Amino acid sequence: MKTILLASVAVLAVPGMAHAAEAESAEGGEIIVIGKADGYLATDSVTATKTDTPLLDVPQTISVVTRERLDDQASRSIADVLRYVPGTTVGQGEGNRDQITLRGQNTTADFFLDGVRDDVQYFRSLYNIERVEVLKGPFALIFGRGGSGGIINRVQKTPSTDALAASATGSVNTFGAWDVAADINAPLGEKAAFRINAVYENLDNHRDFFGGERYAINPYLAVDLGGGWKAGLSYEYVHDDRVADRGVPSIATAAGQPNRPIEGYRDTFFGVPGVNRTGLEAHILKARLDGDLADNLNWSTTLLYGDYDKFYDNVFANGAATGQTGTVALADYTDPTTRQNFIAQTNLVWDVDIGAVTNKILMGLEYADQDSTNQRRDLILSSNTLDLANIVYPTATPGALQRDTASKVKVFSAYVQDQIGLGRHVDLVVGLRYDRFEIDGIDRIGTPRPFARTDERVSPRIGVIIKPQDNISLYTSYSQSFLPRSGDQFLTLSTTQQNLAPERFTNYEVGAKWDIRPDLNATVALFRLDRTNATTPDPNNVTATINIGATRTEGVELALTGRITPDWQVSGAYTYQDARLNGNDAVALAQVPEHQFALWNRYEATRKLGLGLGVIHQSSQFAAIRTAPTTTRLPAFTRVDAAVFFKASDRLELQLNVENLLDETYFSDAHNNNNISTGAPINARLTARVAF
Repeated sequence: MKTILLASVAVLAVPGMAHAAEAESAEGGEIIVIGKADGYLATDSVTATKTDTPLLDVPQTISVVTRERLDDQASRSIADVLRYVPGTTVGQGEGNRDQITLRGQNTTADFFLDGVRDDVQYFRSLYNIERVEVLKGPFALIFGRGGSGGIINRVQKTPSTDALAASATGSVNTFGAWDVAADINAPLGEKAAFRINAVYENLDNHRDFFGGERYAINPYLAVDLGGGWKAGLSYEYVHDDRVADRGVPSIATAAGQPNRPIEGYRDTFFGVPGVNRTGLEAHILKARLDGDLADNLNWSTTLLYGDYDKFYDNVFANGAATGQTGTVALADYTDPTTRQNFIAQTNLVWDVDIGAVTNKILMGLEYADQDSTNQRRDLILSSNTLDLANIVYPTATPGALQRDTASKVKVFSAYVQDQIGLGRHVDLVVGLRYDRFEIDGIDRIGTPRPFARTDERVSPRIGVIIKPQDNISLYTSYSQSFLPRSGDQFLTLSTTQQNLAPERFTNYEVGAKWDIRPDLNATVALFRLDRTNATTPDPNNVTATINIGATRTEGVELALTGRITPDWQVSGAYTYQDARLNGNDAVALAQVPEHQFALWNRYEATRKLGLGLGVIHQSSQFAAIRTAPTTTRLPAFTRVDAAVFFKASDRLELQLNVENLLDETYFSDAHNNNNISTGAPINARLTARVAF
């Protein structure tokens, strides 16, 4: 598989071998609708309501990162994308997975692909993605359990019947990482099209001993069956093998003050070379059928089957450094997981007018069957400390089995939503979702212990939209979500958790959206998110959680996206958040900076030359929930990025991205008090794109 993929991508990267212009989704050639965009500005979304709806008419905050912006910022990962999406915080994810915090809620599972749950813990690539949509606030009506602070939905590139098209991309950065990718769209007559995307990445960064590779391929067939019926079939294979790196530990400051990340060890590896490793092999098959049952009645069904085999072996800092040249305690484990997901989702959308009142009624059913196995085994280290004055890495051998579980989750959901138009100036969005969540499993350590629980929940959503003008909307909304006690990966249930009700999340939001021009949009939102029956990772035990009661996140978000002038595009936003334990303001939630600001600009200086400039600012944040005065605080930072775009010809574009232009020393993210990622120093990536 790897040899074939590398050969095909390499051939496509040769300019003389490409065949047509880069595939672009156009309304006339679309078989599967994925939403419209103009440069950095998206104008509508299928994600937010499961109907093709203008973003102006969605009563909740949505940040959409289009393909053009993904390319301009040279984004390679979800983490790259979210750096420029205020209101979201990237977590380290123990060096083996995407992990984020949205409105104070940390998650490893609130990820979706074309609106279908994609909850396995891994790093998601962007090679086959048209855009990334970040929906903020609980979204159980559309997405079911979880979605506590919002969700991340990747929208897949789809085939188009417009024209034969091919493109190839290659890039290399100053750390030595490089990648090649190919994208071919081929119409198969007037009613069918085939698209294939492929990528190979050789991974490297500023950290000692880091490295790895990822390769993936995604063929996609779409067919217009006639009579209003359309079908799509997609298969994706992903292979990812890399070093698992959990960053640097903290060090004490003055007595009674927060710890801080240790400095002077930006590149130092606090694991065991050759032992720290994470790998994934995934097969993801997705089928979709859409049809018009009548002029005003549309039916769609999506089936997804995923088979995931993942492991990670981790040695990591398990305490603060005793001094700048002192010692650091180490901990360790190995963790293999298998998961098979089958998800079926079917929807009816009925457009019906009752007098002057318009209705777009969504009725849907979803069934999920997810089987998981997981083990956790200690490693035995020749030394459980690392001496910073003379670093000698220990050896590691397999140790005792600490966890061995198998679980089966079945979910049945039914939901209904009505988008009601009360004349030109008032819209309502109302809906309810019923979820039945069953988990049944066994803990096989020692005397086997079965565990099981069933939860049934109804989640409402209510939104009111007032449009004083066609290009302005004022809205207020209320939504809920829930999370069962088996967590977002449902691997096990303790005897205590089996008797606890699910966590509940309630979002209140008011806001305004203004299409200043068709190509420029501004938004503002004020929100409050309440969480009850809350749990959080235990800062003193990386494998456990603690109950903390009720939390509240309050904040405001402002955004501006689109074209200031025909030659100047921007995407900018600011978020203020205050996330604390209810009744105890001294307990701040983890990884929620009070202030976040991000601004990205692209300016076309000439017909051939473009310039890019980006600024990210993030105020200080706690690495873990602040339960003690010494909880580690990550310092504030400001990072400046830049880019130069050169159109050498109609076929060839060159791009240079410089990250951290001012060479700021900063700490980008964390997993807990003593697993803290160091920001990369100034580095550059050169990209070439060939299209015919």
